Amino acid sequence: MPHRPLRRQLARRRHVIKHIWERIKKPIDPWLLLFIVLLFIVSSFVLYSASNRDLERVLDKVTFMGIALFIMWCIANIQPRILMQLALPAYAVGVILLIAVELFGVTSHGATRWLNIGITRIQPSELMRLALPLMLAWYFHHFESTLNWRHFIVAALIMVVPVVLILKQPDLGTSLLIASSGFYVLFFAGLSWRFIGLMSGAIAAFAYVVTHWNMCINVLHEYQCRRIATMLDPMEDPLGAGYHIIQGTIAIGSGGWFGKGWLAGTQTHLDFIPERTTDFIFAVYGEEFGLVGNCILLILYLLVIFRGLMISNSANTLFGRLLAGAIAMNFFTYALVNMGMVSGMLPVVGVPLPLISYGGTSMVSILATFGLLMSIQRDRSLMKG
Repeated sequence: MPHRPLRRQLARRRHVIKHIWERIKKPIDPWLLLFIVLLFIVSSFVLYSASNRDLERVLDKVTFMGIALFIMWCIANIQPRILMQLALPAYAVGVILLIAVELFGVTSHGATRWLNIGITRIQPSELMRLALPLMLAWYFHHFESTLNWRHFIVAALIMVVPVVLILKQPDLGTSLLIASSGFYVLFFAGLSWRFIGLMSGAIAAFAYVVTHWNMCINVLHEYQCRRIATMLDPMEDPLGAGYHIIQGTIAIGSGGWFGKGWLAGTQTHLDFIPERTTDFIFAVYGEEFGLVGNCILLILYLLVIFRGLMISNSANTLFGRLLAGAIAMNFFTYALVNMGMVSGMLPVVGVPLPLISYGGTSMVSILATFGLLMSIQRDRSLMKG
């Protein structure tokens, strides 16, 4: 007899726990969450090695991961129709903040990218990583029934405004990445292949003229020209501007097929690799896990991108299709730029390796976009049900 109240109490607790778990997992896409967790596990091992076995830094990343997952879950609970209503205000606020940076921004290391709001400093360009694709997806959805070439011109202008403001800070890397997120929306909306070909040819011709006719300094900032020159010939300044690329390529190449082993990277632990916990963590990974490890990492990234494109393909609305497709391809761009930068195929820009590099802001912004993906996927599931 005395055991019956205890059994009832345990049954009630199990019911409450089951209800809470059902509520938590409802908006979560299990496949996307699985790939995120696998990338996070890889990141924890690499960061532990890259930071010279600094467990505190790994625990900091775990904390950031928990915060980012909670933000992702909160955004996944927001219905896409509400996201559409937030698109225009978010874009307008982002542009106003970028103008405020131009007028009242805080300058550091020769760049004016931050805005002092009293208690802290913010970087408004981070907001545009979400706001621009949201705005463009909303715009094309709004004019879906009457879409023509004029709408693509307006969309291009919507994209150019924040990109130019970020270029003036100056921040070439972020401006190009934000421009790519906008371009992907235009591409999925039906941008003409002929136009894409013409633009690609024009950009290639412009780049050739700038780099071969010594016109770079007239077009870009001096440090940006230096980065391009370093990419083309890092040995021109091996102990200065070319040092990052040289050490990164040495580390990746020395990893061979299977790597030197976890915690056994010589370039890493003899302090040859700069910024090894952030922008150049891929060099640490490549040295310790080799080509096979690089392929595994690439497969994980491709699985995330493929899942995002699947969500895009099955979305109920044009807004969902455009936004999900842009998010998936932008994730691909971030990974490609970082790996290309570390391996010497692209200029060095401040772009972390997605979900692998140490840094809370980058992780929160990436998982916030994945929250948008899960919101779109959940909306499809609700409509299907």
